[in-house]
Amino acid sequence: MGLQARDRAAYEKVVGALRRQSKGATVADIVARTALPLETVRDLVPAAADEYSGRLEVTESGEIRYSFPRGFTSKYRGFRAGLRRAAAGFAKGLRIGGAWAFKVWIMAMLVGYFLFFMLLAVAALALSVAASFQSNSNSRSSKGDGGLLLASSLFNTIIRIWFYSELLNTDRRYSRSYRGVPAKPKGRPLYKAIFSFVFGDDDPNARWDEQEKRAVIAYIQENRGVITTPELAMITGLTPGEAEGRITAYCAEFGGSPEATEDGTVVYRFDDLLLRADRRDRGFGDLSGPIKRLKGFSSNAKKLNGWFAVINGVNLAFGGYFLFNALQSGHILTPEHFQASSWFYGVSYLLLSQVFSNPLPVITIGMGWVPIIFSLIFWAIPALRFFGVKKENERIKLENFRKEGYGRIWRDPFKVNPGDMEPKAAECRPSDLEAARDQVIKEFGAYSIPDAALDAAGGTVYSFADLDREKRALARYRGGIDAGASELGKTVFDSEAGAGEQPRPVD
Repeated sequence: MGLQARDRAAYEKVVGALRRQSKGATVADIVARTALPLETVRDLVPAAADEYSGRLEVTESGEIRYSFPRGFTSKYRGFRAGLRRAAAGFAKGLRIGGAWAFKVWIMAMLVGYFLFFMLLAVAALALSVAASFQSNSNSRSSKGDGGLLLASSLFNTIIRIWFYSELLNTDRRYSRSYRGVPAKPKGRPLYKAIFSFVFGDDDPNARWDEQEKRAVIAYIQENRGVITTPELAMITGLTPGEAEGRITAYCAEFGGSPEATEDGTVVYRFDDLLLRADRRDRGFGDLSGPIKRLKGFSSNAKKLNGWFAVINGVNLAFGGYFLFNALQSGHILTPEHFQASSWFYGVSYLLLSQVFSNPLPVITIGMGWVPIIFSLIFWAIPALRFFGVKKENERIKLENFRKEGYGRIWRDPFKVNPGDMEPKAAECRPSDLEAARDQVIKEFGAYSIPDAALDAAGGTVYSFADLDREKRALARYRGGIDAGASELGKTVFDSEAGAGEQPRPVD
């Protein structure tokens, strides 16, 4: 609500009068009940219709009647609205705080456990090689086995060092590319690359509401301050029913008012938006309106995401190994208790026994259950997000396709062939294009009922005769608006004056 304090009393009078008119009221009804000036009521009734989700009806005389079939529950004020805002704010803060805590935990777990397991493996191999040399120093075959173990240890260590150095070198491997256009791959920290894999990147449509409003305002300004419901649907990709609710909110926000043409077509007029100094055309060219961008799974290179999956797999394998052996072997008292299949577990147990008096719970929980659960979560989140992104992109494609489909119907309401709705951009092509075409026809048909016929090929074509009449009425209405009334004209006063001088008029 952008009402000034001086308008609040008048606004409450208007709302009170609307409450008493259960069957609906016109502007004249509200003036009669409140004794407020006509222009004041015209300015305030759209704001009330927005706040209380009002319904607009056009009578046979062409007058607009406002009714409130859903009652008078405010969207912006009162206990419920305040509770919703508080709950939304708390939930947002909780999501942000929880997300950061979870991100820190993920970073510590993924890299920390991987390094811990690698260091433990190197230490266990080193102890095993040393024990093998000491116990079999007089045996040639044993020396051969020890040399084999030492070579294996050195080889594995070199591989791991190379692997980790490749992982950390994200500056060279990361590309913040979008739609195949690479950006400068520098300054990419490792933790951001991990978060990109797990949580994705910033929403490319994060500022969409602002962008959409600019597009609507530009369209209004280029069309003599007038817009209709189907035009708003064409720009925004909303269904005509949704567009009716949105346009009421625009009236309240930008000082618009609904009017009716001679034949009863409802138009929304925004005269104040025409008083501009910048006269440049900011339309969309051949597009019906701006289109949303598709969301990407991750801006990382696929190979880098593959490395993260491998690291997580290593942690899962180690966790499963330690949990299985902890449940099977339990305590390891001496080296003689080692089994051939669990020597690594035994060595790790003896190493940890130097730090913990009872290493078994540490191994079972800290090295078993925790990395297993974490690894499953680490894979589950991107997997679920993958399907979520896919579903969200389908919704974006349908919304973008609506703009093209509605634009096709609006430009030529006669002989609309669904097959002609052939989007060129990938962002506008739903996976089930045939179903999307039918949906667009049905949605627009709910606003303007078409006539259906068969063409020569046996396909169905639609004619929106009522829409054509609405377009003609709209063209006449716009033609009757004096375009010169919105011109600012010459400057007649300039506040810029020299020191000590009074502001002077300009010739």
